[in-house]
Amino acid sequence: MNLSKKVWSWAIYDWANSAFSTTVMAGFFPLFFEKYWSNPDDVIQSTYQLGLANSAASILIAAVSPFLGAIADRGSAKKKFLFFFAFIGIIMTGGLWVVEQGQWQMAIFFYVIASVGFLGGNIFYDSLLPSVASREKLDFVSSFGFALGYIGGGILFLINVLMYLHPDWFGIANSSTAIKLSFLSVAVWWAVFTIPILFFVPEPKNKNSVPLLHALKAGAKQLKETFNHIREMKVIGMFLLAYWFYIDGVDTIIRMSVKMGSSLGFEAGDLIVALLMVQFIAFPAALAYNQFAQKIGTKNAVFVAIGGYAVITFLAYFMNDPLHFFVLAGLIGLFQGGIQALSRSLYARLIPVGKEGEFFGFYNMLGKFAAVIGPILMGWVTVVTGSVRYGILSILILFILGAFFLTKVDFEEGERLAKEFG
Repeated sequence: MNLSKKVWSWAIYDWANSAFSTTVMAGFFPLFFEKYWSNPDDVIQSTYQLGLANSAASILIAAVSPFLGAIADRGSAKKKFLFFFAFIGIIMTGGLWVVEQGQWQMAIFFYVIASVGFLGGNIFYDSLLPSVASREKLDFVSSFGFALGYIGGGILFLINVLMYLHPDWFGIANSSTAIKLSFLSVAVWWAVFTIPILFFVPEPKNKNSVPLLHALKAGAKQLKETFNHIREMKVIGMFLLAYWFYIDGVDTIIRMSVKMGSSLGFEAGDLIVALLMVQFIAFPAALAYNQFAQKIGTKNAVFVAIGGYAVITFLAYFMNDPLHFFVLAGLIGLFQGGIQALSRSLYARLIPVGKEGEFFGFYNMLGKFAAVIGPILMGWVTVVTGSVRYGILSILILFILGAFFLTKVDFEEGERLAKEFG
């Protein structure tokens, strides 16, 4: 399939910011936080602190995302907001370089604000999808973005891993310095590859567009209207409820898997290799899953992915060998890109034209509020039971509830209503 410049430029932003989700969020920050910034002798406490940090970032962005989305629609300002949040994320990620050993509070602060930048930018990145792809190509373009994200994030993470394992190859003093430099490399990578989306993806113009200051007032009014639309379009409300639960399980596994393995006593090198496996398996798997969805239907493909994650979570309870972690990492790679990309494209089909920002604001709000529940649930169950394994198993309920509510969603009815409201 021939892809236009605007599709490539849009998808390259996934390549850009996925460096944060791999090297920082999933990879080095959890390990470095436990071993360097927090107390390496108290894995229960550091698991709880990291869970609170991830939840705090999610609460901050979830609280304002629908309002921001509505403002961006009324002011035709999706790209302005994307740049603003990306800038915050880039600066704060680079700022992790200055945090000294034992300063876990400062590490948490930089990480939370950087995560807000990452999550906030994704609201407006997602909301640009309908403007770069026709409805017939939503599944493919969404999957293509995630695929580029996996390979881009994986390439930089591989370089960062080599810096960590062999600092002398790069003229770096030690492994700790290498990890700190990896945070700087993420900031640079994120900044450079954000440039195409700012220059080559057109800003969708709202026919009722107003100046940004006026959009603040109009955005508040629009937010109320969006609530009413979601109440009337019950299909969207039911999908968001389903998505709220199952994507929470996915996000929790992404953010906390390395911490789980570390707390179970696995070596850092094994955990890093497993993460690299996820990235490079997920690259072709995200594209292949789109083909799979065309054969069985997008909704059914999401069901299969939810089921796959439920099985992975159940098996994770029994992990006691690095080989088990590698096998589960491979399975995650098969499903991760598919469930994220197809959920985004399914939702894009339900959105009335011209209301992408506000509706994706709700989409990201619920996704991020869900990510509040998962890490806290896992951390709380781990503290109460004294077992990381029970903390892992608690995530299973989120996939069960997500699948149940997804059975209630009628997408044909949803697409018909989207045309009526557009």
